[in-house]
This record gives sequence, structure tokens and C-alpha cells, in this order.
Amino acid sequence: MKKTIKYLSFGLTAVLALNACSDKFLEDKKNYDNAQSDIYNYYTGADGRVQDLYSWCLPTVGDVSWRNPSMGNADLCSKATEEYAGLSAFVDPEIELNSLGQTNSVPDFFMGQQNNIQEAVYGRIRNINDCIEGIKGGTLPQTDKDFLLGQCYFLRAWCYFNLFKWYGGVPLVTSMLEPVEGEASFTPRSTSAATKEFIENDLNQAALLLGGKKMAGNDSYANPLYGRVSSGTALALKGRLLTLWCSPLFNRSGDQSRYTAAYNTMKADLQTIQDCGYGLYTSGSNLNGSDFCNQFLQSSFNKEAVFVTLYNQIVSDDGLDTQKNNNWERSIRPSNTGGSGKNASAMLMNLFPMSDGKLPANVEADNYTLLERSTMSAPAEYPFMDRDPRFYHTFAMPGFRWAYSGDASLKDEHNPADGSNYTLWNYVWFTSLDDQGNPESGNSYGADNLLSSRSGIYVRKKSDDLDMNTKPLYQYMATYSKGAAPFFSAAPLIELRYAEVLLNMAEVACGAGHVAGNVEGEAEYYLQQVRDRAGVPAWTNLTGNQQACMSAILYERMIEFAYEGKRFDDVRRWLLFDGGDKFSTIPGAPATWNVSGMFGSNTCAWLGVKPLNGQIRTNMSFRVADKYGVGGKEWNSDPMAGVARPAGIDLREEDIATQMNTLKDWYTENLVPRVTWADGYYTSRELKSINYRPYYYFLGLSSGAQSANKMLPQTIGWGDYNNGGMGTFDPLAN
Repeated sequence: MKKTIKYLSFGLTAVLALNACSDKFLEDKKNYDNAQSDIYNYYTGADGRVQDLYSWCLPTVGDVSWRNPSMGNADLCSKATEEYAGLSAFVDPEIELNSLGQTNSVPDFFMGQQNNIQEAVYGRIRNINDCIEGIKGGTLPQTDKDFLLGQCYFLRAWCYFNLFKWYGGVPLVTSMLEPVEGEASFTPRSTSAATKEFIENDLNQAALLLGGKKMAGNDSYANPLYGRVSSGTALALKGRLLTLWCSPLFNRSGDQSRYTAAYNTMKADLQTIQDCGYGLYTSGSNLNGSDFCNQFLQSSFNKEAVFVTLYNQIVSDDGLDTQKNNNWERSIRPSNTGGSGKNASAMLMNLFPMSDGKLPANVEADNYTLLERSTMSAPAEYPFMDRDPRFYHTFAMPGFRWAYSGDASLKDEHNPADGSNYTLWNYVWFTSLDDQGNPESGNSYGADNLLSSRSGIYVRKKSDDLDMNTKPLYQYMATYSKGAAPFFSAAPLIELRYAEVLLNMAEVACGAGHVAGNVEGEAEYYLQQVRDRAGVPAWTNLTGNQQACMSAILYERMIEFAYEGKRFDDVRRWLLFDGGDKFSTIPGAPATWNVSGMFGSNTCAWLGVKPLNGQIRTNMSFRVADKYGVGGKEWNSDPMAGVARPAGIDLREEDIATQMNTLKDWYTENLVPRVTWADGYYTSRELKSINYRPYYYFLGLSSGAQSANKMLPQTIGWGDYNNGGMGTFDPLAN
């Protein structure tokens, strides 16, 4: 790396992020700015240096960026999948990303903020390398060095993994570069295979060095080790890396030997991951999927949370960095509770399983053709009937209880006052019949003072639901005067869950040919553990059918990890936008880019999955029935104001079937489903559909990154800003 690296310093910032919820940590907090080399000669100083690395490297709740992976927001990635409608730049047919200028520029996940020495991607890597060298050269006992170095190697692997998944091969900077100009400071772009091997080696080294520090047991937020990575964390991330390496993005021919090698490695590693205390979160009750909800809301050691970022409830008006809140709760809650709300796509809602674990009977016949269909349907008129328990903890719609600890009427007297009994009634009405009959009109108004700040189907995933968690992890401050929403949450952010460990294991087992039978080592065994926790039965048609089994695993990932920022990565690594049959159209792409071997010539066809390209996503809402006419624009202009409402669906009750039937009857009498074509229109008034270009599967370097690194080759398929013509770097070449 040339120009950017030379400007990086190794100063420290506030060492807060790792144990933001630990009182002991806050008491011991020190300022490690402008650290000198002797800081590594005493444990507190060296550990503070490592904690600073966490503060820059841990994922946060936000949109995808050079610093963070996607976390479930309606961002560039999630709006390219089934999760949210509204075309992101990745899939907008009228926007073609390029690497030659600022207009419609390819996202820069390679450099980031080049002038910010901490934020820049390679700035963080340089900071980690500096810390590694400092610890190695210090005088601490070797056991202390090992514990600290293990964390450093993991964080470096994490940074490189987030480059690898976008670009394949990248420059591997492993030491502090001298601040000199010219070719002497240049690090070439390594092959994808070498990059993968480097990350794997760092993770193996981390697991070895952290072997004596297994974060099992009853660790709580008061324990300064809680939230740090362990040997199990390192091996779990290695499993994600190997699963990616086996996937068609990097393995176009479906080379089974690659799957077999990953299977053998990951199966051996699984015991260590379990020995570290990790496993599926269960409580012994799991009423109506309560374990699925509560796994995100544990204030003590949570065996599901293999890689986690901690937060706190602190509200600081003085600008101090002790405040570290998780803003997810405020972003998903409806506006009449103090949030902003996220509008889930009808596409994903419609694809969710029925209570028997199978696809709804009314899912389009050409989608997931290898998976079993339920005898039950999910009609638009009442889509909540008889669904997988995870459905009710992923979405919310009119008539669903969504209790919270607080009183939103303190902010606006027209808001519902009793948070502990809050039920969402987000049906809408229009002010004119013309708008009511116009599928493009957005001039609707929501009940209970939602008005124009309403969503049709709310994202509920990861919510701190008072009915599920009677000791919420947030402060609710309805009258907070600083402009922020009132939920100041300490809910942990889980980047890598044990459920993913199992589904990664299932995927490589399936690819290696270990498909049939619910016994250890077989794909169905790992898949069904996740479904058992969800409370849904097993598939009955997977035995001996590798394609159906792989399709079921990917379908399970879509459901289990909805709105956790994982779906785009799965769609991309499995080439699900088009099946990978368009690579021959990319200038300079060799024949090795074409899908072949085990996958046939198209991964979508092999899986029986309908390609996302060409599909049109919709949003759904529920409007008042025609007999109620229209309303006004004020809180008290609801045309259904006098209509009695049933009790909200209470997931604490054993019998929800009766409740659901009551709500179904109420919907039938009073509401009409309304579908809007949320992906937009061309000027010709034709509907837009998803269009992900084949050369996007591996990103090119942006013009800014190229200009700062003039000797780095551009990726095939992207314009070369420095040399003209097209890129020559092949992420699939050895």
C-alpha cells in the first residue's frame, strides 16, 4: 500500500467499546492516547491497547460500510434481497455502478476514509500490526502475551475477512510499513487462495493462543472477559470463511474435495467451540418461539453469542464516551412508541414457513421447487395464520401486541399511553377515494396517531419485547430533549450466532455428500437442531437428495437470520441473482468463471430457486374496508374509530390459535390488504425489477482507492482508472 498507509499513526483513542456494559471496566478506564512502547511492559497498558483495537473493529448497529458489515438495516445490501423493497444501487436497473468516477461509484469497502487513520480499512490493520509487534517486543509473561496476541490475530483476521468476501485477493500487510514514498512501501495484491490461507492461519493462531481462555460458565457483564473473543470465536469465524470458500462464488465447479476438507476441519473444530460454552440458546420453555426472541436479550453470558458487541443504557449529556447504546430498538419501534419503524418486504413475509415448517402452498410454483409445500396457505387477507413461530418475532402487523416499558403519551398525548399493554394497530385510511384506489399513492394515514409515520409490515426481529423480557435492557425516556429517540438500549449485537455455526456445518456436510439421516455428521442433523429450537418439524424429502438438502439449508438461513445482515452475503456467494450463467458477458472473464460440475450451469436451477433478477418486490399494508369510507389527516379522523378491536395477539398464552382466529375474523370484517409496487417505475410507467450485474459478484476498486494505490491491479469486469481499459485481476486464479 502506498499513499494511504504512510499517513497512519499508532495513537490510541478511548478504550471503551469492548466492555461498555462492564462496571469494572468503566472504573478502570484510562486514556491511552499517544502510547509509547513501554506501555506493552505492563498488563494494564497492553490490555488497554488491545481493547482499543476492539473499539475500532467490533461491528456496530448501522448500515453496511467500509467499517461494518450489514446488520439488518434497509441498506445497500438488504435492499438488494427479499428483506426490503426499494431498489438499492446494487440492483437498480437504471443505475450501473462504475469504478472510474464519483457518479454511481462502486462502494469503497477497500479503503474507506483514507484520511482517517483509525477508520480507514488498512489503518485499522496497521494499528493491529503495531499492537502485535509491541506485545511481542514487551516484557510481559508469555501467558499474558498469548492471551493478548490471540485477540489481535482474531481482529486482524476479521478485518481481512471483510475485504476477502468483497474482493477475493487483497494486499496482505503483516507488519508496520515505513512512512516512505514510492515502490518500497508497495504491497501487491495477493491471490484469493493466499488471502484465504492467511486469514485461516490467523484464526488458527488465535484459537491456539486463546485455548486456555474459554469464556464458558456464568460470565456476566461485570466480568471483564465477557465480550472478548475466544478460541471458539476464532474457529467459528474460520467455519464461515471455509463455507464461503466452498460456495460457488469461489468454487464455480462445485469441487467436492474443497467441501470435504472444510467438513473435516469444521467437524473437528466443533467440539472446541462447544467446549468454550457455545450452543443454541434455550430456556426450557420456548413458548411460541420465545427462545428465538430472547436469545438476543441476555444480560449475562449467552451461549448463542459466539461473536458479540456489547452496549449499555447510559445516557450522557456531557459528550463523554461512556455512552454506547444499541439503536436497533429505537429504529424498529413504531413512531407512536418513540421509534421510527422499518418496513418489511411482503416478499420475505410470504416466503416464511407455515407451522409445519414447509413453504406456504401459495408460494409461486417456480420458487423453491425442491422443497415441500404445506397444505396450508398464507393468504394476503390474513397472512399471520398458522406460521412458523419465528414469524411472530420477525414481523408485526395490526393486532399484534408489542409491549414495552414506557409511556409514549408523555411525548405526545395522542399516542397510546400504556406501553406494557401496547398493541400495534397500524391499519391505514385515505383522505380520498382516488388515493384509496391508486396503488401508487402514498397518501395514507395510520391509526393510533401513526398518521404518515407508519409502516405496513413492521420488522420486529431482535426486539426487546416486554412480554418476552420482563427486565428490558433499555432506558425509555419519552421526553429526552437532545433529539434522540427514547430507547437507550444495552441489548448485545450478535454478529455470529451458534445457529450459524450449525448451518455452516450443515452446508459443508451437504456439499461433501453427507446428506441423509438425522445423525451426527450428516447435514440434516445440524439443520434440524436449528429447526427444533424454532419449534418446527423436520423436512421429509431430503434423504439422499443433495440438491434439496442444500436448498433447505439456504432457505433456513434466510428465515433464521432475517434482518441480521446475512442474507445478501448468502445470495451473493450462491450467485442467486442470476444463477451465475452471465459471466461470459463480462469482458476479460475466463471460462473458469462459468458455473459447472456439481452445480450444472446455473446454481439457481441446481437449487430449484427462482433467480432474484427480474423479480419485483412489494410492500403490504392493511387499509380500512370500503364500507368505512375515507378519513382525515389528524389523529382523531380514523374512520374506524368506533369499531371494537379484539385483544392483541399475546404470545405469552399457550393457546394462540383461538386468538389468531379471532383476529382473522376481525380482519375479514374490517380490513383490506393493499399491495404497493415499492421497487418503483420507469418513466414509461413499467414496473422496475431487480437487476444485479454479473460483474458485481466481485467488487472493483473505486477510483479513489485506485488513485491512492496506483500499482494495484483492478478486478476483471471493472474499468481501470489508472491504466485505462478493463481490469485484469482474476479473483479465481491461482
